[in-house]
Amino acid sequence: MTAAAGRRPVVGAPDLCTRTALDLAGLLASGEVSAVEVLEAHLGWIDRRNPELNAICTLDRDHAFEQARAADDLRRRDPETAAAKPLLGLPTAVKDLVPTKGIRTTFGSPIFADNVPDFDALIVERIRDAGAVVIGKTNTPEFGAGSQTFNPVFGKTRNPWDSERTCGGSSGGAAAVLASGMLPIADGSDLGGSLRNPASFCGVVGFRPTPGRVPRVPPEQGWDDLAVLGPMARNVADAALLFSVIAGPDPRDPISLARPSEPFHPVEPLDLRELRLAWTPNLGRYPVEREVVEVCEAALPAFRDLGAEIEEAAPDLSGAGSIFRTLRANLFADKLGPVFPGHRDQMKDTVIEEVERGLALTGPDIATAQAERTRLHCRVVEFFERYDALLLPTVQVLPFDVDQPYPVEIEGQPMTSYTDWMASCYSITVTGCPAISVPCGVGASGLPVGLQIVTARGSDRMTLAIAAAFEAGTPE
Repeated sequence: MTAAAGRRPVVGAPDLCTRTALDLAGLLASGEVSAVEVLEAHLGWIDRRNPELNAICTLDRDHAFEQARAADDLRRRDPETAAAKPLLGLPTAVKDLVPTKGIRTTFGSPIFADNVPDFDALIVERIRDAGAVVIGKTNTPEFGAGSQTFNPVFGKTRNPWDSERTCGGSSGGAAAVLASGMLPIADGSDLGGSLRNPASFCGVVGFRPTPGRVPRVPPEQGWDDLAVLGPMARNVADAALLFSVIAGPDPRDPISLARPSEPFHPVEPLDLRELRLAWTPNLGRYPVEREVVEVCEAALPAFRDLGAEIEEAAPDLSGAGSIFRTLRANLFADKLGPVFPGHRDQMKDTVIEEVERGLALTGPDIATAQAERTRLHCRVVEFFERYDALLLPTVQVLPFDVDQPYPVEIEGQPMTSYTDWMASCYSITVTGCPAISVPCGVGASGLPVGLQIVTARGSDRMTLAIAAAFEAGTPE
C-alpha cells in the first residue's frame, strides 16, 4: 500500500492517535481520557499499521497496561505528584540501540537477538520517571550503521508516506511510528544524522542537541561527542517537551552540560526580526537532488515573511568527511572490537568495514583528525559570529527504494561509500552544533522533505525557538 501523494500518513487514525503529545497530556491531566484509553487507542492503531511498516520491533503489551493502570491510579490518589510528571500516561517506545530493563534490546544484530538487559539506560529512567508508558522498542539498522533501517533480526522498516520507500535511519523505526500516528513521542540517537535523516524522510521533527545536553549513561566512550541522544516528535513543541525530560547533567557522563537558565519547554516561537540567517543548498561541497533543493528553497520566504534576513553562505567545513570517517571508525572499533573476532560472520559488510578500518587506525591518524576538527571548530565559531543560524537541506536525497541499502549516486555523482550520501548531516555532526530537522514541504513525488536548522554550539533553545517560529509561520 502506498500513501497518496502529499497525504499525511497519520490521516485515518483514531482521534487519540492524531493528537499532539501536549494535547494528550492535557486530556489526561483533565481526566477527559485515561492512560488506559490512550494506550488502547494506540495499540489498536499499531495492530493496524505495524504489520505493514515494521516500525515497532518488540512490543510488551502486558507491562504497558500495568504502567498505564499505574499512571491512572497515581492521578487519582496523588494529583500533586501526578502533575509533576510531564509525560504521565503518554505511550512511547525506545530505540533498539538503548538498553531497557526487562525488554529485549538487540541492537539490530543476531549476536544480541536474545539480549534482555537488567537495567535501563539513563534516558529510559528519565522517560519512565516522567510517567511515560514504555510499550517496547523501535527498529534500527544493525548497530545503528547507516541511515536505512533494516537488519537480519527484524527486517526492514517502511516509510508511512510510501511503503515502497525507506524511512531512513538509524532512528527509522521511531520516525515511522510518529509519522503513522502509532506513538506521539519517541527517542532517538544521532551520530551521522540518525535523528535528522529519518525525520526528513518521514515528515516529522528530529532534534540533535549539543553534545552533553542528554547524558549517555552508561557511557561507552565518555569523551566522544559525535554520538548524541535526542527527541523526535510530530511537531517542535512536543520535541521540546520530551527534550526537557531527557536533558540535564549527570556526573557519570564527563561531557554532560549544566541546565541553562531558561527551560527548554515550553518553547515559544522566536521573533526572527533582525536575525541574519545563512542558506546553503549543499554546503558548497556536496551533490543534492534538485527536487530536495527546490522544496527547501520554496520554504525560505516563510523566514523572510517573519522578518529574517537570508543570505546564501556556508561555513568552511573542509575536512569534515575525513574527520567523521576517522572518528566514527574509531568508535566502532572500540565498541565492537572485543566481539569482532568471534562474530565477524554475523555482521553486515558495512559494519565489518567500519570495525576493520577502526582497528587499523594509528594514534597519529586520530590525532590528525582531532587537530583538523579543532581548526574546523574555529571556522564555525567565526561563521556564527556573522550569522544567527544556518539553513540547509537535511538530506541530499528523497526517500529511496526500501530494498536499496544506500544511494549509489546523486545527480550523476557516484557515492564511494555507504555514508557519502549523508554528508549534509554528518558534516554538521562534526561541528558539535545543535541541529533540528523540520518538515518544510512535499515534493512533486509526494514525499516529504526536511529543512535543517543549525545554530551555534550550546544554543539548543534558540534552535528549537527558530524551528517553532518557522513551523508556526508555515501552513499545514
